[in-house]
Amino acid sequence: MTATPDLSPLFQPFTCKSLSLRNRIVMSPMTRQFAPGGVLIDEVDGYYARRAAGGTGLIVSEGTAVDHAVAHYSAKIPHFYGDAALARWRAVAAAVHAEGGAIVPQLWHSGLARRRSHTANPELPNASASALTEDDLTAAAANGTAPPSDKPRRPAEPLSEAEIADVVAAFAQGAADAKAVGCDGVAIHGAHGYLLDQFFWERSNRRDDRYGGSLENRIRFAVEVVAAVRAAVGPDFAILLRFSQWKSQDYTAKIGPTPDALAAILQPLADAGVDVFDASTRRFWEPEFEGSPLNLAGWAKKLTGKAAMTVGSIGLDGEFLTGGGPAEASASTERLEQLAEMIARGDFDLAGVGRALIANPDWANLVESGRFDALRPYNASAHVKTLEQTEAA
Repeated sequence: MTATPDLSPLFQPFTCKSLSLRNRIVMSPMTRQFAPGGVLIDEVDGYYARRAAGGTGLIVSEGTAVDHAVAHYSAKIPHFYGDAALARWRAVAAAVHAEGGAIVPQLWHSGLARRRSHTANPELPNASASALTEDDLTAAAANGTAPPSDKPRRPAEPLSEAEIADVVAAFAQGAADAKAVGCDGVAIHGAHGYLLDQFFWERSNRRDDRYGGSLENRIRFAVEVVAAVRAAVGPDFAILLRFSQWKSQDYTAKIGPTPDALAAILQPLADAGVDVFDASTRRFWEPEFEGSPLNLAGWAKKLTGKAAMTVGSIGLDGEFLTGGGPAEASASTERLEQLAEMIARGDFDLAGVGRALIANPDWANLVESGRFDALRPYNASAHVKTLEQTEAA
């Protein structure tokens, strides 16, 4: 590694339809739960604006619930519907724009992962592709080594075709509202074992109708969501879609175990209207398939020709998702140089930064100016603090 790494590829402009970004740095969506009753607290304007002022090119908001009775993960997840919630999003977008940044909301239906007893309509069962519990989807359950559970089973109710149509319409309305309140595009959450991903994944989708069985059927729901969103926002409004191989219940899961299988998932979504694939991995530097250096975002771009964003421990060292990692992590200039090289050779277009931006609102400016010694390490406890405590930490 050179004494002064060349990170300039990270700071080149990027344009895609309604997105016009000053650099390739994106604040990746992270659930913060700063919206009691679904309406963002006033301080969120400044929270996101500080990241824009700190040089971040694009902010993808934390997951926001679409207008469906059981979409919500918890009672503190922001809504992207209703006059009060949308007025707050309009203010957030204006605050980000005032600092030279761009923002898109991530529309989310949590499906089976919904915290039923801690959110709206607790009397209603969770919705999913099939009548399962989260325990049914673990790796241990799949290989038969899971011990019997002493917890009461609360299986989800499979969505009927009429209910699927309702959810499709909710995503489309959320996207139209994103455009109306001044956002720069819209992101759809289709990863991590949440509702759309529950239809992708063969283990969680055991339906025998036109939304289950074959791969073509399992992706139909998400394709219909993207197509409806595209119809709602028109041809020039940017649509991002987050997808992942791994699931919250199983980090080794794969919806596309080969390039051909992955193409069969992503190409119909691209044809339906996705402009940018947000490929969620846990470590951006790891190749996705043997025989190629491309990571998941690289394969998404190669297979579809669409723009792609990588994410996965950018700016961090250490383990955070295994439950036994260190509490802190520091910036790794070696990994950042590798990231810049991957963008420079065209593997992907954007870099999603998560936890490092919680610790450092001005992360992008500090990295661009080479002030790595000024970067604060990420502390995992910041993820569960109030917004004010996080900013003061």
